[in-house]
Amino acid sequence: MRLNKYLLAGIALAGLIFTSCNKDDDGGKIEPIELRDEQEQAVIDDDSIVEYLQTHFYNYEEFESPASDFDYNIVFDTIAGENSDKKPILESPLLETKKVTYKVNEIELDYNLYILKVREGVGEKPHFTDSTFVRYKGELLSSKVFDNSINSPVWFDLVGSVFINPNTGQPYIEGGVKAVGFREAMIEFRGASDYSVNPDNTIKWSNDYGIGALFAPSGLGYFNTPIGGKEYSPLIFTFHLLNVNEADHDGDGIPSWMEDIDGDGDIYNDDTDGDGLPNYADRDDDGDGLATRREIIINADGTITFPDSNNNGTPNYLDADYFQPVEEE
Repeated sequence: MRLNKYLLAGIALAGLIFTSCNKDDDGGKIEPIELRDEQEQAVIDDDSIVEYLQTHFYNYEEFESPASDFDYNIVFDTIAGENSDKKPILESPLLETKKVTYKVNEIELDYNLYILKVREGVGEKPHFTDSTFVRYKGELLSSKVFDNSINSPVWFDLVGSVFINPNTGQPYIEGGVKAVGFREAMIEFRGASDYSVNPDNTIKWSNDYGIGALFAPSGLGYFNTPIGGKEYSPLIFTFHLLNVNEADHDGDGIPSWMEDIDGDGDIYNDDTDGDGLPNYADRDDDGDGLATRREIIINADGTITFPDSNNNGTPNYLDADYFQPVEEE
C-alpha cells in the first residue's frame, strides 16, 4: 500500500502544527512535539512490538474451549506470576507478519504489521476500498485504552472520499480510516455469513465472523499525533469484523476497488483526466463530458462490460479520444 500525495500533505501539515497538551513545571508553556525520522522510529516501534508479543499472551484457552456465555473478545495479559506458563503471542501459530510498504516524504518504508488471526471468518472479504462493520477496541502497548466500540459496532469507510476544495481548487480527503494498519488488517478477514433480527430490533450475527488483533507501528497508525496522551505510539486493535459493504464512492457503477487502474493498491493515484479527483471519486473518469456510467454496461448478473468502440485497447470510459454523442430525447 502506498501513501498518496494528498494524504501525505495532510500528515506533513499535522506534523508541523500539532502540539502536545503537556505543560512544563514553570509557566504552563506548551511544548511542540519533536519530529522524528520515520525510518528510525519504525525500528524502535518494531522492537517495542516484538517485546510486547514476547511478554504477553491472549486468552487462547477460552477460544479453544469456549463457554456458552463467552463473548469472543480477545484479552491480553502479561506472562508473569500465575500466568508464567502461558504461551506468548509471538509463538502463536495464528500470528502473521504482513509487510506493508508505505511512502512517506517520497521515501518508501517497509513496516511490519503483526496480525493475530484468531478466526478469519467465512463471509464476504473486504477489498481495500470497501466499508466494514466492526466491533473494536484500540489500546497502547501500556494497555491504556484510547478507543472502544466493542458494544456498538461502527461502519468504517476504509479509504474515505476525495473532493475538490472550491476555494483553493485542491483535493482533500474526507472520512476514511486514518490508521493504515487498521485498513491493511481488515482486508485479511471476512465478515459473518448471516444475521438475524432480535425482537428488540438488535442484530444477532452468525458466530462465524472474523476475530483478530493487529499490532501496528506508529508509522501505520497516527505517528506524531498523541493518542491516549502519547505520540509515536504503536497501536493494538482487537476486533470482530461483522459485515462488509462493497463501495462505489462516486456512484458511477464501477466498484471502487476496480478503479485502482494500475493495481498498485493506491486508489488515490489513478486520475485518468488529471482533474485532481481520482477515478474512484470522479463520475467522468476520462473528462470527455460523458459520465462514466454512460460508457459502461452493467449486465443483468451484475458483471460489467467495458466497451472499446474504437478498438485502441482503452475502454471508452477511460478514453478521452473517443466520445459517444449523447442522443437527443
